[in-house]
Amino acid sequence: MAATVFYLDEVPEPGAVAVLDGQEGRHAATVRRIRVGEPITLSDGHGVLAESEVVAAQRDRLDLRVLNRTVAKPVSPQVTVVQALPKSDRSELAVELMTEAGADTIVPWQAARCIANWEGKAGKAVDKWRAAARSAARQSRRPYIPEVADLHRTRDLLDLIRKSKADGAIVAALHESGTGRFTELPFAGVAEIVLIVGPEGGLDDAELAALAEAGADIVLLGPTVLRTSTAAAVALGALGALTPRW
Repeated sequence: MAATVFYLDEVPEPGAVAVLDGQEGRHAATVRRIRVGEPITLSDGHGVLAESEVVAAQRDRLDLRVLNRTVAKPVSPQVTVVQALPKSDRSELAVELMTEAGADTIVPWQAARCIANWEGKAGKAVDKWRAAARSAARQSRRPYIPEVADLHRTRDLLDLIRKSKADGAIVAALHESGTGRFTELPFAGVAEIVLIVGPEGGLDDAELAALAEAGADIVLLGPTVLRTSTAAAVALGALGALTPRW
């Protein structure tokens, strides 16, 4: 069984002793009850991985001897998920699922029909998404923690679509009105994919038209209607099989 992954801002060279404290240290020492002699994989969340062994344990801190260091190659194509804000009881679940499924970047989007409204509290809400992404990345033993962008309004999303298309990306808005299928998009050889997931109330007609005008492909993901909190994870799973990501 692979060792548990914990994150440090900077992973020392082999032979050095790393200190795991703060929230990560408390989780390792108190929640997971990791003890002296146990293996732990350290990561900086940006691809560095290091096998280590616990040499000292306290209530909220572990000291670890670094045994080796490697750098994990980023997967290709890179996938950005633009996620319309789910209602509060499913908001962080959406982030957890898409992180476990392999999202590389997560963009929260205040769509027209979102039940949730982050106006005036976007900073704290984004921080919660970043914490959820970090926790899910640890659980799924990912060497890369997804970047969570600041809140985007629709005008920001249209700019993102235009820039991504100019860079050669595929931009797919997942919607039941799509005349094409997600699986029929030309994924071969593409370096970046942007997935756009609408809110519980669906995409506003004007919004949908604006996404298409900016260059997004409006496509049908599959035969069933999915919750906004699960659609991205299903699409990422499909991309794992349709592209070299897996």
